[in-house]
Amino acid sequence: MSFLLRQLIKPGLQRNFLSSVAAVRHAASANANEKQQQIQVSEPCLKRLREICIDGSFLRITVEGGGCSGFQYKFDLDNKMNEDDLQFGEDKAKVVIDTVSLEYCTGSTVDYHAELIRAGFRMMANPLAEQGCSCGSSFSVKL
Repeated sequence: MSFLLRQLIKPGLQRNFLSSVAAVRHAASANANEKQQQIQVSEPCLKRLREICIDGSFLRITVEGGGCSGFQYKFDLDNKMNEDDLQFGEDKAKVVIDTVSLEYCTGSTVDYHAELIRAGFRMMANPLAEQGCSCGSSFSVKL
């Protein structure tokens, strides 16, 4: 703390002042992180969710340990929100992910892909993934 600042603040108030400054910095950092921690939802994904989520359900994405590359995406239909859930997409085509799972796929795009042999949701362009398996459901994290 600078000499001038010490002279302006009474000694008993210095600790409160520094705590307040730290709290403001933490809040600003949390807001910046919240803005950065996002996923995109592709139009094919939104279209498919509008078709299947007619009862108020939504797509829940969870990242779990396992799979052939260390982590795997899990996609489920759910209708119960948890305290740490964040929502993406739109009201009738909602994608929900918890804050811990979001840390592993921030910046990714949720997509729905259909081909002759299979159809399903998938995570695309995960900037935090170093490599993935050929099926696209597991990945390793960049260190």
